Amino acid sequence: MNPSDNAESVQRLRDLAVAVLEDAKAQDLQVFDLRERNTFADYMILASGTSSRQVKAMADRLTMKLKSLGLPPPLGVEGEQGGEWVLVDLADVVVHLMLPQTRAFYNLEKLWDASTRERSAAPPAQSL
Repeated sequence: MNPSDNAESVQRLRDLAVAVLEDAKAQDLQVFDLRERNTFADYMILASGTSSRQVKAMADRLTMKLKSLGLPPPLGVEGEQGGEWVLVDLADVVVHLMLPQTRAFYNLEKLWDASTRERSAAPPAQSL
């Protein structure tokens, strides 16, 4: 397999995960490009849900979308029981889905500097 084919495949997987999470109303969605920083994954996606039920549903929806497209299933899904923090390991793309308070406590964003941040969600619209 050509390395550029693999890079394109990983980017499509990243884009698919982002699209599924956006469709599931994920909040504060951020994508980090880790290709130059580590060997465990090319991209890390962080997103918040408003409840443990939504966090679990986002993970389920992502897994079901992969299956419906005939793509390989996640290497693992951790934390579904509690739903405060669910990790979906897609090999080259690692997805962290958390409740806002869990995300604030662990502050994974701080592990990576701004140069790795590829995408940040637009700030929420203010109500009148």
